[in-house]
Amino acid sequence: MVTPFPGGVGISGLRVYDWPTVDGVCGGSPHVHLACSECYYVIGGQGSVQTLTRRGFAETPLREGGVVWFTPGTIHRLVNDGDLRIIVVMQNSGLPEAGDAVFTFPAEVLADAGNYAAHAQAGDEESARRRRDLALEGFLELRQRVEAGEDAALDAFYRSAVRLKQGVLDDWEERWRTGALASAERTGEQLDRLRDGDIGHLAEADVHVVRAEGPRRFGMCGRLDVHDPAEGSSPHD
Repeated sequence: MVTPFPGGVGISGLRVYDWPTVDGVCGGSPHVHLACSECYYVIGGQGSVQTLTRRGFAETPLREGGVVWFTPGTIHRLVNDGDLRIIVVMQNSGLPEAGDAVFTFPAEVLADAGNYAAHAQAGDEESARRRRDLALEGFLELRQRVEAGEDAALDAFYRSAVRLKQGVLDDWEERWRTGALASAERTGEQLDRLRDGDIGHLAEADVHVVRAEGPRRFGMCGRLDVHDPAEGSSPHD
């Protein structure tokens, strides 16, 4: 996939789910990314992001204009206190929304790849709610164990997550090589040209328009506006 954004990143617009949960708040499905960092830029509403790491449980407020980002291994759950809307900026051409995510399902679901895959699908609101609730069940149990000082519980979840994704790591590497790595290498080539006084790449300057890709879909944390290059995206074509 060729990313339409600078630096080999992807973005999506996110309206966080306002569905209530068993612990009395509204929000999305807890999950983790194994190879990518992710950034939230809040464009409206308010809420928070709950996280689990080796440092324990934390809750970071989200308000309009705020920016929060986190690294791979950060288990996160978005909480919607009122019309929370976010621009999500993702590494590796949007890989976090294209495979680099593992839901915090209970251990018995994570242990079976077929069972996990069946529960991870969400084509409509009903299945998205079921997926969210199952991920929350596992998250609340994992949080309780982490807060009790059981570091082994977090490690066990990470190992289960890695096992589930072994078969797609080559695809992830290809996305990285053709996205973020290729973008960085182009910058190196451009710097070499500039040192030589070569203006060739400047003469190729253009503007590209990016539009939402189809209808809003059910994402991990909310309804997504996904962006891809529009066909004939240059206004000068």
